[in-house]
Amino acid sequence: MADDHTDGQAAAGGRSPGGLRATGRRRKPLDHRRRLLKAAAWTAGGVFVLGGSGLGFAYVKLNGNISGVDINAELGKDRPDDAPDGSVDILVLGSDTRSGANAEYGRGQAGARSDTAMIVHVNKEHDRASVVSIPRDTIVERPGCAKDDGSGTAPAQRTMFNSAYEVGGPACAVKTVESMSGVRMDHYVEVDFAGFKKLIDTLGGVEVTTGKPIDDKDSHLALEPGRHKLSGEQSLGLVRTRHAVGDGSDLGRIQLQQAFVKALMDQADSVGVFSSPKKLYNLADSATSAVTTDSELDSVADLVGVAKLLKSVKSDDIAFSTLPVTYDPADPNRVVPMESKARKMWSALKRDAAIPESATKGSAGDRTDIGAVVR
Repeated sequence: MADDHTDGQAAAGGRSPGGLRATGRRRKPLDHRRRLLKAAAWTAGGVFVLGGSGLGFAYVKLNGNISGVDINAELGKDRPDDAPDGSVDILVLGSDTRSGANAEYGRGQAGARSDTAMIVHVNKEHDRASVVSIPRDTIVERPGCAKDDGSGTAPAQRTMFNSAYEVGGPACAVKTVESMSGVRMDHYVEVDFAGFKKLIDTLGGVEVTTGKPIDDKDSHLALEPGRHKLSGEQSLGLVRTRHAVGDGSDLGRIQLQQAFVKALMDQADSVGVFSSPKKLYNLADSATSAVTTDSELDSVADLVGVAKLLKSVKSDDIAFSTLPVTYDPADPNRVVPMESKARKMWSALKRDAAIPESATKGSAGDRTDIGAVVR
């Protein structure tokens, strides 16, 4: 999510019955008794089932909530090969757009950037996942991208990663990630400020434990050490906090975000949405309104496919890491990839293997103490 005071710089062939693109990837049967998992996928999937029991109006409304972007059409065929081994890669972005309900966070800023970026790699057995966070302040070579108005933007040799979304929207963000990693993104999911807050409030909040006080005037979050149930506003403050933790950089904030995702997953079993149709519908309404996806995930049926894919993945089955970086000698407020280590990381994802410790050891993102702050 965003920090409001920072500068912005297949295999071919149809769709599977679960709604995902058919890329030679096997799918497992759906089990609605298992985890809510990633709110949008599970709740939409549950209402899909209820729709078949006489709540078809809900199905239609929820379909209308979801915004889709045709990434494939915008990027064309000049992309990395799609690995037909059953693994799936999803780019998840937290957008800091200042339009509409998000304007209160803008301080007069215009435009939007991808303030949070995570590559979610689900292995071919669909029982484990690797999540790689990309620091928004990473200096990258951005490829040329098309703009919303039909024009284009030239490649940039040294620019911040989060500027890709700003100049070319979701497709440019995906293209930049694929250029950096050589890994094809099968899907894209984006959440903005207002959607994130509403989703957490509808869930009833998220419980976290803080081992140290957090007091960040910029993110408007103040927490004493102890157990807390965070509201949507507080949760947004937590994932935007950086000045009150670690070295004050985006690297500490990334680990806060990863800790929050784990806490959210840990309590998903206790939400109890499937025992209450009203709670299920309210949560599905919030979740589907909160996300923008690629055009192959922009319906309830498509999100059921994600539920199938992720149903067996629990928080303990996810390995979180951060792109290995070091501080930029030309600007200590920016970071640059450690290329040899980054290659190990991307190679592991391509091979559907665990990311080795050697890929992150010694990275600036490996030196924070966030584990003592939030757990």
